[in-house]
Amino acid sequence: MGILRTIIWVLLTAVLVIFAMANWQVVTVTIWPGWEAETKLPVVIFASFLIGSVPMWVALRTTRWSLKRRLDASERQAADLRALANRPVAPAPATEPVNDIPPAPTDLFSTDKP
Repeated sequence: MGILRTIIWVLLTAVLVIFAMANWQVVTVTIWPGWEAETKLPVVIFASFLIGSVPMWVALRTTRWSLKRRLDASERQAADLRALANRPVAPAPATEPVNDIPPAPTDLFSTDKP
C-alpha cells in the first residue's frame, strides 16, 4: 500500500511540474488599488490553492481534536465501568434474617361486626 501511495505522489508531482513549466509566464496581480505584483503564474495558482485549503485543513484538525477528546473520555468512562463491574464482591456477613415485615392484620376481612 505504501508503494502505491508513493507512485501516486510521484505522478502528481510530475504533472504539477510539467504544468508549472508550461505556464511559466509573468502575470500582474492587482493586490490593492495602486499596488500590483508581478509574479509567475504557478506561484499565483499555488497561493490560491493554499488560501482555499488552509481554512478547511484547520477546521478538519479542530474537529478531529474535539472528537478525539470525546472518544478518550468515553474510553476512560468505559474502563472505569469495567473496573467497577469486575471488582470482587465481599460475601455478605452471616447474620440472622431480619424480619421487618409486620404481621398481617387478620380482622380486615372478617364478617363479624361488633
